[in-house]
Amino acid sequence: MTVLVGYVPSPQGEAALHAGISEARRRAEPLVVVNTARGDIPADPRLAPEEDLDRVMRILNHSEVVFDLRQVAGDPAEEIVELAADLPASVLVIGIRRRSPVGKLIMGSTAQRVLLDAPCPVLAVKSH
Repeated sequence: MTVLVGYVPSPQGEAALHAGISEARRRAEPLVVVNTARGDIPADPRLAPEEDLDRVMRILNHSEVVFDLRQVAGDPAEEIVELAADLPASVLVIGIRRRSPVGKLIMGSTAQRVLLDAPCPVLAVKSH
């Protein structure tokens, strides 16, 4: 089993990363951190730039957990749910933020889709 973290370069992504590291330690399981972004949207803000991935890699190297850091293009919710099933993941950690009902209607909610479709328990964390 594996702890899976859905990471985006945001305060919510940072909260998910740190919660995932804690879960991996507590469960004595390896950690997979995945950054997903839609391949059809130029400059998708969910795609972590190289300097951000380097910083995440430094955090993971100091975490004392076995880890894998991946970057994947595609629908974020579908990619995360599919990876959770393929690993298999014992828990999936995602960061969430409050959104207005109109925001959810217009933009959809990746977090909501992950919560509903994940094949394992989901730990949803807020940023500080």
